Amino acid sequence: MAAQAHGGNGKLVLYAALAANLGIAVAKFVAAVFTGSSAMLTEGFHSVVDSLNQILLLYGERRSRQPADAIHPLGYGRELYFWSFVVAILIFATGAGLSIYEGVLHILDPEPLGSPIVAYVVLAISIAMEGTSWLVAVREFSESRGDMGWWQAIRVSKDPTTFVVLFEDSAAIFGLIVAAIGITLAQVTGNPMWDGAASVVIGVALAFVAFMLARESKGLLIGERANPALIEAIRTAFDDQPEVTAVQEVVTIHTAPDRVFVAASVDFEDAVAVGRIEQLIADTEARLRQAWPQIANVYIKPKART
Repeated sequence: MAAQAHGGNGKLVLYAALAANLGIAVAKFVAAVFTGSSAMLTEGFHSVVDSLNQILLLYGERRSRQPADAIHPLGYGRELYFWSFVVAILIFATGAGLSIYEGVLHILDPEPLGSPIVAYVVLAISIAMEGTSWLVAVREFSESRGDMGWWQAIRVSKDPTTFVVLFEDSAAIFGLIVAAIGITLAQVTGNPMWDGAASVVIGVALAFVAFMLARESKGLLIGERANPALIEAIRTAFDDQPEVTAVQEVVTIHTAPDRVFVAASVDFEDAVAVGRIEQLIADTEARLRQAWPQIANVYIKPKART
């Protein structure tokens, strides 16, 4: 089972990415002014969007920690999932949209690039900073995925803070490399359209990342079951009781990365007293919570087997 890197670890990833993106955005815009590069301008917009995304995720993470109340009896955990979906929309609409738009404009009306020295220096610094943020995200996600493969871990992860930054930083590094190739080709061939083409490629890559993030965030927002091992543990915990004749249904749903709602229908022996059933449920719930701390709410419905 992969532990969910929520709270402190998730915040570390977000703060590292935010610090890197704010610095990189300024450097990219300065380089765009000096070189007139469409790819560098696109990369500047990309970093601004990424910075806004990290701020939204930090806001969502803080909001998700609010305690349950009368209006939201299961808590506010899904706020994080909502803001993760908003981040995916922003990447698509702003990051990908602006990149492709700028690229097409420079292809249709190419402008000669200025000295590429500034652009190359900024790209090198940006790759180093993005690489540092990416390594932090990789390290934290590696700790949470256990022995699962990368893609499997992303699919089953219930904490978007780590995999969103992982996707963003991977796309950013790819975009920086493409921008460097576009600027180099424009300088070598004397054809500035290569710079615009690089912007389009970056935009397409961002659109793909946005789609993948939206798909994963949508699943979490709608509601995903808990780890199958947890579901089986709940079923086994009641099945092992001599007073229980059958566990008919176990329903789980993540209300936050580290909180799970549990409901189950259990058939008890008819001769068992109500007081004993209540005690059995309380004892079993306590053992389950000790083994699986992410269990937040447990509702057991005694129900005759049909």
